[in-house]
Amino acid sequence: MSAKTIFKGVATALITPTNDNGVDYDSFARVLDWQVEQGINALVIAGTTGEGSTLDDSEHKKVVKFAVERVAGKCPIIAATGSNDTNYAVQLSKYCCDAGADGLLLVTPYYNKTTQNGLVKMYTTIADAVTKPVILYNVPSRTGVNIEPETYAKLADHPNIAGIKEANGNISKIVQTFELVGDKLDIYSGNDDQIVPILSMGGKGVISVLSNPAPKQTMEICNKFWAGDVEGAAKLQCEFLPLINALFCEVNPIPVKAAMAAMGFCENHVRLPLVQMEESHWLKLKSLMQEKGLI
Repeated sequence: MSAKTIFKGVATALITPTNDNGVDYDSFARVLDWQVEQGINALVIAGTTGEGSTLDDSEHKKVVKFAVERVAGKCPIIAATGSNDTNYAVQLSKYCCDAGADGLLLVTPYYNKTTQNGLVKMYTTIADAVTKPVILYNVPSRTGVNIEPETYAKLADHPNIAGIKEANGNISKIVQTFELVGDKLDIYSGNDDQIVPILSMGGKGVISVLSNPAPKQTMEICNKFWAGDVEGAAKLQCEFLPLINALFCEVNPIPVKAAMAAMGFCENHVRLPLVQMEESHWLKLKSLMQEKGLI
């Protein structure tokens, strides 16, 4: 592994349990403890799945600090600190570094977007300001801007830029990124349905939604691959594809919040503009979870 590597394997893009009174820290503690007990390789806090976009500034900082203190070094904590306001991203990133996060996840700017030159300037500005390694997060379906392979190559030599969470879904572009950055950046799948394809190119793992309800099973996909059982890893990837698809049948994290609630970890509560999933979608998700022995 590279000296900049934050983790290898599976990082759960963790839910943030909430209720009508705010963040439910008792439930959050249970979720954190369970993930650690399951042997998860890392945890991403306050990202998309953690509803970071509707956590206010004080909540965002508190959930990261709470996770750092609760996990107490048992696995790396990666704080999602990206923003379309670069100055705020710098401020939040510096706070999370000081609070003890082991790394940062920085999504591309959304709504105002930017050019590829703007991405280089933004990521360099944040990475220059922080003391922990950074994972760049590319999810153009949400942000409207794609990080091009050549842009990764321009950023790859920065000492604080460690990796990529790639969720553009374009395997050809991802292969081109591997070709251009070599071993300078760790590349993680940002899509649960592409774990094995990205591992096959030398990927370091996945930042996963599936691993909220199924951490051991998600880790098993990676572990089988690295043990040389590529066929077994591919088979598991395919076996879990219906459940993965159900977890994304409505916008994330609506389905995974429902899934974790059904497992008894939290209330089925999301913040507007998110709403609870449609009954027909829930029944299908519930059936697939039962089939996999999760509930």
